[in-house]
Amino acid sequence: MVNIKINGVDYAVEEGTTILEACRMNGIKIPTLCWLKEINAIGACRICVVEMTGARSLVASCVYPISKFDEGKNILTHSPAVLESRKTTLQLLLSNHNKKCLSCDRSGNCELQALCRELGVDDENAFDGAINEYEIDTSAAHMYRDNNKCINCRRCVAACEKTQGIGVIGANNRGFATSIACAFEMDLADTACVSCGQCIAVCPTGALGEKDDTDKVWAALADPTKTVVVQTAPAVRASLGEAFGFPMGTDVQGKLAAALFKLGFAHVFDTNFGADLTILEESNELLERITKGGVLPMITSCSPGWIRYCEAYYPEFIPNLSSCKSPQQMTGAMLKTYWAEKNGIDPKNIVSVSVMPCTAKKFEIGRDDQSAAGVADVDISITTRELVKMINKAGIRFAELEDAQFESPFGSGTGAAVIFGATGGVMEAALRTAVWKLTGEKNDSPIEFSEVRGVDGVKFAEYTAGGATVKVAVVSGLANAKALLEKVKAGEVDVQFIEVMACPGGCVNGGGQVIVPADVRNFTDIRAERAKALYNLDAKNTVRKSHESEDVKRVYAEFLGEIGGHKAHELLHTTYKASNLSK
Repeated sequence: MVNIKINGVDYAVEEGTTILEACRMNGIKIPTLCWLKEINAIGACRICVVEMTGARSLVASCVYPISKFDEGKNILTHSPAVLESRKTTLQLLLSNHNKKCLSCDRSGNCELQALCRELGVDDENAFDGAINEYEIDTSAAHMYRDNNKCINCRRCVAACEKTQGIGVIGANNRGFATSIACAFEMDLADTACVSCGQCIAVCPTGALGEKDDTDKVWAALADPTKTVVVQTAPAVRASLGEAFGFPMGTDVQGKLAAALFKLGFAHVFDTNFGADLTILEESNELLERITKGGVLPMITSCSPGWIRYCEAYYPEFIPNLSSCKSPQQMTGAMLKTYWAEKNGIDPKNIVSVSVMPCTAKKFEIGRDDQSAAGVADVDISITTRELVKMINKAGIRFAELEDAQFESPFGSGTGAAVIFGATGGVMEAALRTAVWKLTGEKNDSPIEFSEVRGVDGVKFAEYTAGGATVKVAVVSGLANAKALLEKVKAGEVDVQFIEVMACPGGCVNGGGQVIVPADVRNFTDIRAERAKALYNLDAKNTVRKSHESEDVKRVYAEFLGEIGGHKAHELLHTTYKASNLSK
């Protein structure tokens, strides 16, 4: 321990702790812009500077580890010199920044804007001079990049390279000409970007954002010739409330359904239904591969960011991918076949909308082999953030809504389905059905498989049932997936089933979820807090295994026929192909 003073008050902190963390642990917030815990400690933005006894100049608190040589030193976090330095830095950033805040998607939730307000920066033209101007890159299916609002904090670069192990963006040029872009100034669409949106999630300004498809939804809702239906993913209900003042991890399932009805959707469904379908098809596929000598390990296919990554970076694992469509696409396929047929509606006149925690879903809806009825399974996919915009634009007082229910037959979902939104959830849901099958379809087969729960990047477990042993692995975050796949290739890991989620922690931390400022993200595990809502919903559900869903049973009996049969394969399964995009 090292004895130090912070603003004249004595504290003892563990050697190696940074000044920023020491202050945070003792109830003092130091502002940051570039720092992201564990992945972007570069001291570049200089917003976190402090004064320190004996130092010749202000020091960056995020990268200054306290050592025994600092014994007894005093750290000043808000002295006149510190405050003036931070204010000057913000003025310099604003001098090369597009300041059209009123029309910016991030206005009100912009870290640069918030710091300017806190530090009283009201002279935005303090440093007049040259301003860089950039074309906005809208080439990708899922997002835009507006470098006119970029502050070169490099958070997006760290998320892409370190969290996801991809690195298709970085700093180009030097000095005042520095910009964050792709190699050789390529368009993002020409790179092997996987559309995960983790760069958007960590951006402190409006430089990065998902493509706004809400105008398409509004237009569809206003078209009397169209039947507009919507489905919503499990993770959305664990994040949406944060945008309306609810604590992180609050389950707002009832209010979510109510808001969608109030927006004017003709029918409101739950993607949990598609998740239950996925489990029946996927667990059947797994058992067939195990018993009939299929390609192992089988790897889950419900994360489109992961699928895009596999096709671009590890095409040799394409045969290992489950052929199942994602829950979003399965729900969309059933809407435009089974549901359309039962209701006498031409699939061409159905506009199928999805609300997802994921930006990669915008890419997924345009993939080949995702059109069970000869038209797209899902027409428009919007993120949780886009839904927030729609609710606000419609003047809906979200917090005051009375809970509503999703509609039958696609409104029901088991406990197994709702945990899809957390890392390990797909695996646990599949195990509930696979183990039930292996044990002779016993009703007392296990429900909870705690070994695959939690936010660890990689988890392993082994289960024995009906005389068979199934070894599994769960991984989230593509850098972790890369490390695991390399071990599988080297023969160092022997498993039969792998769950991969592109986003760390799973869909609860998806690239389309409500933005959380770095000050919260760095010191709160948003993955765990949001996942709690899903596990609580699972625990409260009276039906917790996908194969026990009466609605799913009815759909197979009336329409699909046998699980894994010809019709199910035709409508609920898909194909993959290697990508030739630039890595």
